[in-house]
Amino acid sequence: TVTDNLTGLIWLKNANCLGSRTWTDALSDANGLASGSCGLTDGSSAGDWRLPNVNELSSLVDRAQTGPALPAGHPFTGVQSNDYWSSTTYAPSASYAWYVSLHYGYVNLDVKTDTHYVWPVRGGQ
Repeated sequence: TVTDNLTGLIWLKNANCLGSRTWTDALSDANGLASGSCGLTDGSSAGDWRLPNVNELSSLVDRAQTGPALPAGHPFTGVQSNDYWSSTTYAPSASYAWYVSLHYGYVNLDVKTDTHYVWPVRGGQ
């Protein structure tokens, strides 16, 4: 795991362990994550992990970087220069959710039936 000292969030170190999923599967897979899977030895149980909201996911981005848009020397593995789902539903239409593109660091929305990567987090709100 990687702890973000600014936000207090604990991120899964391997940003590609769960691969690419629809939004519903991303929520379920993140929530089902537990110690013993994805290289975790932290004693976590199913229900401890979740899909980050759009603000939490965006907090990782360094827009001065591209491919991926993360700070130089970041501690993560398996980061894809692609789109990662957030848990945040698009208010005007519940069939859409926000994602963060880690190629350039921008935020956009997509229909929940499309697939994007899953990067679980725990702690925080």
